[in-house]
Amino acid sequence: MQNDSVKFKNEFKKRLYNWVLRLIKFIGSLPKDIVCEIMGKQLLRSATSILANYIEANSASSKKDFINFFTHALKSANESKVWLALLRDVGKGNKQELSWLLQELIEVSNIIASSILTLKGKR
Repeated sequence: MQNDSVKFKNEFKKRLYNWVLRLIKFIGSLPKDIVCEIMGKQLLRSATSILANYIEANSASSKKDFINFFTHALKSANESKVWLALLRDVGKGNKQELSWLLQELIEVSNIIASSILTLKGKR
């Protein structure tokens, strides 16, 4: 039986992975114009970076390294929020899906930020 910490980490990793999958599908459904092409590529890079840095953190060689990967994941999450907000505000993509993606990203970001504070002993 897994302890609560391991269970949470596994569930969070699945949650993040599924969010990225859903985001990839969303990006693929965007209108085929220059704005969506450029913003979609930027969003794809920043969003997949969140997951990649989270996964890398799990094999970090030190606490400092672990915090560094989490910090990069948070920065990528913040960038992704900007791209999603811009797509929303210019009326590109499915509004309901965009809203869900943005809300889920806010929650994911809060979890990552809280983890960083805990790891740094500031909480």
